[in-house]
Amino acid sequence: MTSPAWLMDYYYYITWALCMLFFCIGWAIFYRFGKFTYALNLGCFWKTLMMVLLTTVSIGVPNYLNIKFEGEHSQESEFIELSPDKLILHDRNGQIKQQLSLNSITAVYQEIITLNQYAAPKIYIVAAKPPVRDSLFVTTRLRDYQRFLSELSARTGVAAKLR
Repeated sequence: MTSPAWLMDYYYYITWALCMLFFCIGWAIFYRFGKFTYALNLGCFWKTLMMVLLTTVSIGVPNYLNIKFEGEHSQESEFIELSPDKLILHDRNGQIKQQLSLNSITAVYQEIITLNQYAAPKIYIVAAKPPVRDSLFVTTRLRDYQRFLSELSARTGVAAKLR
């Protein structure tokens, strides 16, 4: 893992808290130094502009950082176990996150387009035979993902369609 586990789990809360703190400081400056007159003047314009920019930065920066973090680190230290009859995805804490029966896997393909520029391309594993209708994905950042896909294809008989 490139970051501590607690940071990976609580990154969103930390970025939002810091940006909301920035937002609160902006409001404090606004109330402390603002001259509140009820007429339209240039002072009203700069205060309004300051609050619009402050709001945009306070909401936009955490969204940008969280999307980037999600793309780069969200699947870090998750691992896949290929048992004789199941495909099991574990989260970074070792808990079972998802599992698919190898008999129910019908397709393995790479996504057509990656919308998040920071994310590695996803390879979807689809199980669509009743009673299971589910899917999971791995990224090309998975260590030895090509070996994993070839072993999965050998066990299921479903060829992986990669771009």
